[in-house]
Amino acid sequence: MTLAEADGNTPLDEDEAAGLLPGHLTTRGGLNAWEQANIAAAVAWLRRRRPAEPVLSLAFLRDLHRRMFDETWKWAGQFRTTGKNIGVPAHRIAEDVANLLADASFWEEHGTYGVEEIAVRLHHRLTFIHPFPNGNGRHARLMTDEFLARHGLEPFSWGSGDLARAGGARSRYLDALRSADRGDLSALFGFVRS
Repeated sequence: MTLAEADGNTPLDEDEAAGLLPGHLTTRGGLNAWEQANIAAAVAWLRRRRPAEPVLSLAFLRDLHRRMFDETWKWAGQFRTTGKNIGVPAHRIAEDVANLLADASFWEEHGTYGVEEIAVRLHHRLTFIHPFPNGNGRHARLMTDEFLARHGLEPFSWGSGDLARAGGARSRYLDALRSADRGDLSALFGFVRS
């Protein structure tokens, strides 16, 4: 099975791919469906019981990824240790994530930006850092939506399309992220509520 053939998917190295828990999966479609069921369980957990830890904490960030992928990947919730075609070098992940969480907490506490702008900036930087071997976009979107929920706001619509499959919504999302990587967040601000 090829685990990263679509644009925007992070390629897994041999050790990361060996961390796949369900041995019966043989296709990308099967993996996507399995991961989606795992993510749905994490969403149900969030809705049943809002965790005590703040969203802008390392504990929540890692626990959310673990819960989203704990039935799929052995390394769920663990920062990647390998280099990728995107993201910061692996040795910088812990520091960059800590800085992001501190920045977002500062923005929130001091009213530097409104809640939705903090959410967009949080999402962008989290995807830019790319802390996990896989699932970074899905994790960043769910973390962002939980941040909004804790402020009494509706989740973003994320282009109102399936971002896991190649197509118009995914292309617009990746283009908006790439534009944000170059310092222009306007397309991402437009995309999240489209």
